[in-house]
Amino acid sequence: MAEIKLQGNPINTNGDLPHVGSPAPDFKLTNKDLQDVSLADFADKRKLISIVPSLDTPVCADSTKKFNEMVASRPDLEILIVSADLPFAMSRFCAAENLERVTVLSMMRDRNFAKDYGVLIQDGPLAGITARGVVVLDTDNLVMHAELVSEIGDEPDYDAAFAALDDRANLSPTQ
Repeated sequence: MAEIKLQGNPINTNGDLPHVGSPAPDFKLTNKDLQDVSLADFADKRKLISIVPSLDTPVCADSTKKFNEMVASRPDLEILIVSADLPFAMSRFCAAENLERVTVLSMMRDRNFAKDYGVLIQDGPLAGITARGVVVLDTDNLVMHAELVSEIGDEPDYDAAFAALDDRANLSPTQ
């Protein structure tokens, strides 16, 4: 269980993010076309998984736009935005913001992603949705970087996430 904060007040998640160097848990999430997808659907690409509570909040919206912008010239990378939002709402957001480089994935059919990645909020007003986090995976789905944002209203460390995407040598268990 990890403790994060919501406006300075402590809340807890169900566990911890996968550790650097470990294999990422597989998942079943729903894409914008209402199809279930898993890690296998993104094979042979490095992946940045941005886990957000809801795209209907300013920080989640801003971080999604920032990740989209940062990968504009990187076709070798897949940016996956995971939230509890419905695929319809996520697609509308991306269309309105002209976000073409992110893949939005919903937990609408299966909350196991949040449980398996240790980001399911257990208590407080946001219980049942995810904490904010970033997990970077290599082409073999090994975790290269994991960040659980300590204050849910803060943005993730973009520079650290992108450094991990470009640096396979960072797979030390100390991170």
